[in-house]
Amino acid sequence: MIVTGLAVGIVLGIVMQRGRFCVTGMLRDIFLQKSWRTFVALLIVISVHAVGLAALTSAGIISPEAPSFAPAAIIIGGFVFGLGIILAGGCASGTWYRSAEGLVGSWIALAMYALFASAMNTGALAGFNTWMTSWQTNLTTVPALFGISPWIFAIALAVFTGLLVRHFLTKEARLPKPARLEGVPAWKRPLHFYTAGALIGLIGVIAWPLSAATGRNSGLGITTPTGDIANYATTGDDSAINWGVMLVLGLFAGAFFAAKATGEFRIRVPDAKASTRAVVGGSMMGVGAALAGGCTVGNGMVQTSLFSFQGWIALLFIALGVGAGAKLWLKPAVTAPAGAPEPTEVYSTEAGTISAVDAPQEPGRTSREVSAVFGGIAAAPTSVALKSQEGGPSAKLKDLGDRHYALDSLGALCPFPLIEAKDVMKTLTPGDHLVIDFDCTQATEAIPHWAAEDGHEVTDFREQGEASWQITLRKQ
Repeated sequence: MIVTGLAVGIVLGIVMQRGRFCVTGMLRDIFLQKSWRTFVALLIVISVHAVGLAALTSAGIISPEAPSFAPAAIIIGGFVFGLGIILAGGCASGTWYRSAEGLVGSWIALAMYALFASAMNTGALAGFNTWMTSWQTNLTTVPALFGISPWIFAIALAVFTGLLVRHFLTKEARLPKPARLEGVPAWKRPLHFYTAGALIGLIGVIAWPLSAATGRNSGLGITTPTGDIANYATTGDDSAINWGVMLVLGLFAGAFFAAKATGEFRIRVPDAKASTRAVVGGSMMGVGAALAGGCTVGNGMVQTSLFSFQGWIALLFIALGVGAGAKLWLKPAVTAPAGAPEPTEVYSTEAGTISAVDAPQEPGRTSREVSAVFGGIAAAPTSVALKSQEGGPSAKLKDLGDRHYALDSLGALCPFPLIEAKDVMKTLTPGDHLVIDFDCTQATEAIPHWAAEDGHEVTDFREQGEASWQITLRKQ
């Protein structure tokens, strides 16, 4: 029966990868973009889940049990987890499906996440975990506290979420439509994140009775199964292979299949700074999620749909951790001031790519056509510091001629391609063109949407190869 976990995981992985569904980005947008638009996708998951679980419970098919609220562990664990997912570049499920896209940094974060989740649950840190969770309040769910049917909360949340969806879709319809990749068939295009949210909520409802049939009274979950994989790898204990483990392995397999089929898989190796962040971030994810009793899936999608105190308070403090982490670490790169010496012994894009500036000009070839050459494998943009005249285009840009400027974001995890694009766009004048090369999958949606919102014209948007894209914006 545990094979049903694999099947559910495969479908979940496909939907998450095609919907670019990552709770980290949704929470991050609240602080960086001052927008709740993407967070509504999470509310859709919770709403669909809440109605479905209420129906299954009423029918006697499942008997969910909410854990007792442990304030210290939930608050501290949620906040630490929020900080960790900013450093790691993705939430628990996001780290799994981004690993399946070939991001080696996510592999590192995932390994540390598994190691520390295992240590907290059954290993060397289990005593600390038990001590932190020992302060119990006996509060389980809000409906139980007030003696009200969960249906009241499920329907109220569904109505509220529906109104938010209508608001943001209406607002979206009034804006210019974001540019789409040229020549890409409909089946390769990403899912709208609201559609992905509805599908994930439905998958979560289906998952619960399938999981319960194996003796696991729970639905979707990432942290404990990830820790169980580390347990099995180190002890060989067959009992660690359960429905949840099959779920996360299926998630990886489904996401890999989706990424490979749509040309979004490519091995991408991080630089030393990103690798260090992945180690620290993954470790914090494992510790924080174990303390909080779940991650953005177990708490943020499942426990919230049961209206448990643990789920909603953990989600609140995860969000606060994301906000603090965004303020601390998500900033544009600082370039050297004019006249400063070039950085030495640092890998730059010029070491591994053919620059459009240096490419030979063919007779009759325009500088715009030459700019399409700009691309390749590179380290994060922070490794390049170029000189520029004060008041002119950013030092992070390469002048391609004919008022075209190139920004290399290859190797940079989201949201850095968007952060850097916003930063350098401010230094250009109306009519200038910004050519951005990037390989972060989520930026294929984020950059065109920002361009549409800010009124910049997309003059070109194309695939440059496997998991590599180039977009050209004309500043208005």
